[in-house]
Amino acid sequence: MADRKPAETTKPERDPVTGLLLGEDGRNRCWWHGGLADYQQYHDTEWGWPVDEDRRLFEKICLEGFQSGLSWLTILRKRDAFRAAFANFEFERVAEFTEADVERCLQDSGIVRHRRKIESTINNARRALELRQEFGSLAAYFWSFEPKPADRPQKLDFATAKTLGKTAESTALSKDLKKRGWSFVGPTTVYAFMQSMGMVNDHLEGCCCRESVEAARAAFKRPVPR
Repeated sequence: MADRKPAETTKPERDPVTGLLLGEDGRNRCWWHGGLADYQQYHDTEWGWPVDEDRRLFEKICLEGFQSGLSWLTILRKRDAFRAAFANFEFERVAEFTEADVERCLQDSGIVRHRRKIESTINNARRALELRQEFGSLAAYFWSFEPKPADRPQKLDFATAKTLGKTAESTALSKDLKKRGWSFVGPTTVYAFMQSMGMVNDHLEGCCCRESVEAARAAFKRPVPR
């Protein structure tokens, strides 16, 4: 998966062919949660489920930017601290952050203290306001980049999943965001965001979540620009 490094654990082990990991509950899942309870819950209840709430979308794309160069598990376990530091990712409020807020965040040991990423989050909040003004919602903008079914793999097996670090759609979205002044939104980061928000369903074939996520995506009403 584009944004998921395997959790550091000695058990259980993934099947080397299917990429699936058999849980204690007897269900197969994508390998990357490593059997860790919090990571498995994220895999089961969040990753790949379609999202259209602007605040959650802004949080997801910002946290994917913070994840760059790190493991997602590190970010997941700091998520509550990130929410506290960044006004619950309500981008209207983050857009008003000042240099004093940057310094405050740099002193916050609960988050990733990376000046450029902190400043990027504030910048991106301001750009998010512009997107909402133009398209009506962040959701309408982001979902307009959803890949067509014909452009997706016919079967998402382990070998195919390993090739999906970035796609034509994530590259196009990344390019457009950068043109609009966003930062820390490279094609790989953007594809991880697309996976996370359910724009694509990258649960592996045979994963216990794949069919339910696909059903949710089929029932999901795509937002459209105003």
